[in-house]
Amino acid sequence: MKIQILATGIFLTILNLNPIAQAGNPENLRQLLTTKNCPQCDLSNAGLVMADLSGANLSGANLVGANLSRANLTGADLRGANLSGTGLFGANLNSAKLSGATLIGADLRNTYLFNAELTSANINGANLQGATGIPAQIAKPEDFYAWGVAAAQKGNQEQAIEYFDQAIAQKPDYAGAYLARGVARYQILDRQRALQDAQTAEKLFQEQSNTEGIQTAQIFILELQTPYTEAKVDRGKPKFMDFVGSLGSALLNFLPF
Repeated sequence: MKIQILATGIFLTILNLNPIAQAGNPENLRQLLTTKNCPQCDLSNAGLVMADLSGANLSGANLVGANLSRANLTGADLRGANLSGTGLFGANLNSAKLSGATLIGADLRNTYLFNAELTSANINGANLQGATGIPAQIAKPEDFYAWGVAAAQKGNQEQAIEYFDQAIAQKPDYAGAYLARGVARYQILDRQRALQDAQTAEKLFQEQSNTEGIQTAQIFILELQTPYTEAKVDRGKPKFMDFVGSLGSALLNFLPF
C-alpha cells in the first residue's frame, strides 16, 4: 500500500514538473506539439513554457495571454500572430518571423531577438528590458538609453554598454548616452575609453548649450583624471547611480519622460 501511494505521488510530481501545461484549445495545442504546424490556431492562454517550437508555423495564430517563457522559437513563423500580453520571458526568437504580429503588452524581457523580422509589428507597451539583439527599427535611441541605465543599475555593465552603443548608433550626437557609457566603462575599470566618452559627451553638451550636461561631464572627467585606486570601484557591489556621488543621479535627467 505504501509503495502504491509512493508511486502515485511520484507520478503526480512528474506531471507537475511537465513544463508544457495543457491549456488553450486542446485540439489546436495537440496539433502544435505534434506537428509544429498550427497556422490560425487558437492557442490563447496556452501554457508552453520551455516548449521546443523551433521552426514552427504559427502564422496568424491567436496566442493572447499564452505563456511561452523560455520557449525555443528559433526560426518560427509568427507572421500576423496575436501575441498581446503573451509571456515570452527568456524565449529564443532568433530569426523568428514576426512581421505584422501584434505584441501589445507582451513580456519580452531577456529574449533573444537576433535576426528577428519585426517589420510592421505592433510592440506598444511591450517590455524589452534585458532583451538582446533588438532590431534598431523597433526602438528609439531614448529606449536603448533607458534600458542601458536599467541594466547598469542591476550590475550588468556589459549589456548596458551594448544598449548605449545602439543608442549612439541611431543618434550620434546623443551626449547623455556617451556619458552613461563612460560611467559603465569606468565601473568595469576601462578608464581610457571612459575618459574618451566623457570628453565626447562634454563636447556635445557644449554644442547643445546644455549647462547641466557640461557640468556633469566635467565632474566625471575630473574623477577620471584623479589618481586611480582599486578601492574606488567595487565591482562586487555595483551602484551605477551613486558610486561617483552626484554624477550617477544626474544621468537620470537624460532619461526620456
